[in-house]
Amino acid sequence: MYKGTNASSGIGIGTAVIVEETELVIEKKTVTDTEGEVGRFKGALDKTMKDTEALAADLATRVGEKEAEILQGHLMLLMDPMLIGEIENTIKGEKICSEFAIEMVCTMYANVFAGMDDELMQQRATDMRDIKTRMQRVLLGAETVDIASLPAGSILVAKDLTPSMTAGINPKNVVGIVTELGGKTSHSAILARALEIPAVVAVNDFMNQVKDGDRVILDGDAGCVFVNPDASVEKDYADKREAFLAEKKELEKYIGQPTITKDGVTVELVANIGKPKDVEKVLQYDGEGVGLFRTEFLFMDRNSMPTEDEQFEAYKKVAEALGGKPVIIRTLDIGGDKEIPYMGLEKDENPFLGYRAIRLCLDRKEDIYKPQLRALLRASAFGNIKIMIPLVTCIDEYREAKALIDELKLELDRKGIAYNKDIQVGIMVETAAASLIADIFAKEADFFSIGTNDLTQYTMSVDRGNDKISYLYSTFNPAVLRSIRRIITCAREEGIMVGMCGEAASDPMMIPLLLAFGLNEFSMSASAILYSRKLITSLSTQELQAVADKAMSFTTTKEVEDYMRGFVAGL
Repeated sequence: MYKGTNASSGIGIGTAVIVEETELVIEKKTVTDTEGEVGRFKGALDKTMKDTEALAADLATRVGEKEAEILQGHLMLLMDPMLIGEIENTIKGEKICSEFAIEMVCTMYANVFAGMDDELMQQRATDMRDIKTRMQRVLLGAETVDIASLPAGSILVAKDLTPSMTAGINPKNVVGIVTELGGKTSHSAILARALEIPAVVAVNDFMNQVKDGDRVILDGDAGCVFVNPDASVEKDYADKREAFLAEKKELEKYIGQPTITKDGVTVELVANIGKPKDVEKVLQYDGEGVGLFRTEFLFMDRNSMPTEDEQFEAYKKVAEALGGKPVIIRTLDIGGDKEIPYMGLEKDENPFLGYRAIRLCLDRKEDIYKPQLRALLRASAFGNIKIMIPLVTCIDEYREAKALIDELKLELDRKGIAYNKDIQVGIMVETAAASLIADIFAKEADFFSIGTNDLTQYTMSVDRGNDKISYLYSTFNPAVLRSIRRIITCAREEGIMVGMCGEAASDPMMIPLLLAFGLNEFSMSASAILYSRKLITSLSTQELQAVADKAMSFTTTKEVEDYMRGFVAGL
C-alpha cells in the first residue's frame, strides 16, 4: 500500500495508464529578425488562447461555469498586456527566441506568485507554468498527450497534472487519478472533485512503483493506493465502492427536507460562493441561502475595477435567484497579499497582518468602498441581502463602516432609489481580537459569521500554507474550540444570528460540537449540503451537550480529534 494525500473522495478500481509529457528542452537561441520572432510568439499565443477557450467552453458544458473559471483564469493571464509586453520586450531587447523569452518571463511571474502567502495566488503559479509550457509546445511542435481518449476503466498515473490536462479528462473513462505531486487545494484537485473522479496526490516516487496495465485501487478518502492487490483487498474495495455510490444516491432524498435536529432545533444550511453563476449549484443541492459571497472574485482576473453598476447587477442576480433566501455578501477582502495591478497596492512584507480587507476599504472609501456599498444597498431592494464586514479587530472599524452605510442610505433617499432600509450589517469573526471582544461586537453587530480558516491561523500563529508547521493548524485545537464556543455564546446572549463560513462548517467531526455550542447557520460548499443535512437530522442537540463537554475537557488536539472521530464513526 502507498500513502498520499486524499484529494477527491471515492473508490477508484481500474488499470494503470501512465501519462508522461515529453520533457521540453528550451535553449537560448539568438535571433536577428526580432519583429518576425514577435510574430511567431503571437501566433503561439493565439493558438493557446483558442485551445483554452475551447477547453473552458467544454468544461462549462460538462461540469459547470464555476469549474470553467479556472481555465478562464488562464485566459486572463494569456491576455494580460503586462505579460505579453514583457515577453515581446524580452525578445526584442535580448534578441532571443520566443521559447526562451517565455521561459524567462513566465518563470519570473510564477516564482512571484509561489512566494505569496495566499493560497489563491500560489495556484496562479501553477497556472502560469501551465500556460508557459502550452505556448512552448505550440512553438516547438511538440505533441500533447490526448487524455480525453484514454480507454474505459483507466487509473491515470502522472508525475503531476496541470489544470488544462485535468480539464480534458473524460470521467466516463477515467475512474481514478494518482500523482506524485500536488495538494488538496490545487486547481487540478478542485477539478477532480468537480468531475467526481477519486484522486490521491503526493504519493512519493509512485511512478517507479507502477507500470502500464497494472491493476490499481485507490481510496480517495483515506489517501491510499494499492498496486496489483490480492483478491480479498479488491473485493473489500469493490464493496466499499458500491456502498459509496449507494450512499450518494440516498442523499438525494434530503432535497426539499428541512434541516431540523432530532430534538426540534432548526438550523440553516447555506453555501459559500464566489460568482453569481455559483447559485446554480446552491439551488441544485437545495441550499437554504448563501452564507458567504466572496466579492473579491468580481475584482480579480480583470484589468480595471468593476463599476458600481457591474457590482449591482452581480449582487442583484444572486438575490433574485434565491427568491428571498438570505444572501450574506462580504465586502472586499483583498490587499497586499493579492496581485491586482490596477489597484496600485504595494506588496506587504507580512500581508496577512497588513493593509487588507476593512483596513484598505476604509482608507479608500471613494474609489473602492462607497461604490461597493452603494451597489449592495441598491441590490438589497431585490432580495434578502445582508452585508458582512471582514477582518474587524476593533469596534471602531465596524462603527465607521456602519456610519458610511447610513450616509449612503441618506444619499439614496435623496435620489429616490429603493433599498432595504432594515438591511443587516454583520461581521466576520476571524481574528483573535474579535473573538476576545465578541461580547462588545454582539451588542452592535446584526450577526456574526465565524471564519474558521483565518481564526485558526491567527489564534495558533500558523501560516496554513507552511507544510513544516501544518501540524499546528487544526480547528480542533482546544484554544480554537474555546474561541469558537465563546463567539457563539456571546452572539446567543445578545440574540443575534451566528453562523460559520470556514471549512469546519462542513466537517462531520465538527458539526456535532457546533450544534452543541448553539450555532445557527452552517455555510459550506454546495456539494456538502445534503450530507451535512443527513448528519444534522440524525443528531439531538440535548444529547450532544455531554459530547461537547467531554471534547472540551481534553488538553490536546489529538485527544479531541480521536474522540470526535470515534463518536462520528459510532453514529
